[in-house]
Amino acid sequence: MTDAIDTDAQIDEEPPTRYGAPLTHSRGQQVLHPDRETWRSTAETLFADNWTMITDLTAVDFLTFEPARQLPKGVTPERYEVVASFVRFDTGERIRMRAQVPADDPRIDSLYAIYPGCDYQERETFDMFGIVFEGHPDLSRILMPEDWVGFPLRKDFAQGVIPVQFKAPQGGGQR
Repeated sequence: MTDAIDTDAQIDEEPPTRYGAPLTHSRGQQVLHPDRETWRSTAETLFADNWTMITDLTAVDFLTFEPARQLPKGVTPERYEVVASFVRFDTGERIRMRAQVPADDPRIDSLYAIYPGCDYQERETFDMFGIVFEGHPDLSRILMPEDWVGFPLRKDFAQGVIPVQFKAPQGGGQR
């Protein structure tokens, strides 16, 4: 692990690679940075190398936190980042993949065909962030109503637009 760049440090040098993607470390865990064009093929390579379980898949909207983010040299920051975590059972290792997704074309390949367990995670990420997972068999809303407009976890989503109706406690509020 000492040959990879620690993301807590300044990233000015050429990063090492693993599975064809730039490699860094964060809090003791290996982090791969494939571009979105190689996202799926990197996941296929991981699976072939015994990374058989995806434990999490989500996204991050960096709209208001762009200056604080550190990426390895050669990786262009975008507004969205899709993050997936994997486990290798024979060694107990964990590895993470982070791919940059632009705001003007928020789409990336689905990993469902390789890791069927990410079905609901990709649907939730689509529902909350609006990132389209191409090739997903049923990319539909999972948390919000089908007629909902917008994506609630985007940083530019209007807050407080849902009216909340409170009713008075029974008995006049006396206990």
